[in-house]
Amino acid sequence: METIQDISLFKRNTHQTAITIGTFDGVHMGHRKILERLINSAKNTGLKSTVLTFFPHPRMVLQKDTDIKLLNTIEEKAQILNALNLDYLIIHPFTKHFSRLSATEFVRDILVNNLKAKKIIIGYDHRFGRNRNANIQDLIAFGSTLDFDVEEIPAQEIDAVSVSSTKIRNALLEGDIATANSYLSYAYMLTGIIKKGKGLGKKFGFPTANLHIPETYKLIPKNGVYVVKSTINDKEYFGMMNIGYNPTVSGGSEKSIEINFFEFEGNLYDKKIQVSILHRIRDEHKFDSVEELQQQLAKDKDYSLDLISK
Repeated sequence: METIQDISLFKRNTHQTAITIGTFDGVHMGHRKILERLINSAKNTGLKSTVLTFFPHPRMVLQKDTDIKLLNTIEEKAQILNALNLDYLIIHPFTKHFSRLSATEFVRDILVNNLKAKKIIIGYDHRFGRNRNANIQDLIAFGSTLDFDVEEIPAQEIDAVSVSSTKIRNALLEGDIATANSYLSYAYMLTGIIKKGKGLGKKFGFPTANLHIPETYKLIPKNGVYVVKSTINDKEYFGMMNIGYNPTVSGGSEKSIEINFFEFEGNLYDKKIQVSILHRIRDEHKFDSVEELQQQLAKDKDYSLDLISK
């Protein structure tokens, strides 16, 4: 898959394309049905399968929705899509200027003239153009004059995608990792940079890597303790992760994401790592003493290792 960061960088002399358009946040099971349809259709017609997505999320720009929480960072989304054998992922910067393109300008200039679309696979409820004033019937009409086909994704499939996204977000906020992962069809991931912490965990036998996620729009699951895995230096390591305020040792003033990797030795400071969340162990608690916390962490580790072994 070739990732292109701006529509203008797409080579005009390239192959004709089959395109779908959307945010595809999570790239979950519902999305994958649409993407499989796109990829198969492209192969059968000799076209190049292409996903057109936008960043920042349009709500961040048009509604100034700084509280929006997404399942993937843009980098994570590209990583997942890359595994699906798409030909092109185009991530176009979404701006107010871009949002003001008329439906004609968007279809004629962007989709047809620039991206060489010969087939567009899109949901029945898709709206586009300035003020979102054009719909799929308008797109079909454009296709008849600009020589491209439109394949409509029916209501039940689009509704299933919407329900899946909502269920995944709600599940993560409730700490229900099993449900979220089942809808995603992969383990929910957190990607960030390891930053130096206070070193409190090391003092009582559970050194932790402090994960800093710069993308504030990334959805963080409910506070608690989780079983995780990560690939570090091409080797897979398991561990347990705490999301929360560490009330027993730090007074609970600042939220953090801390991972205790089993059997790992080395310096992770300033390294970028990705953590897959496999299972939720328990809520975060404030213990009466550090000794009680140590005892609970030992139990958490035994539980994690038993789960991993199975």
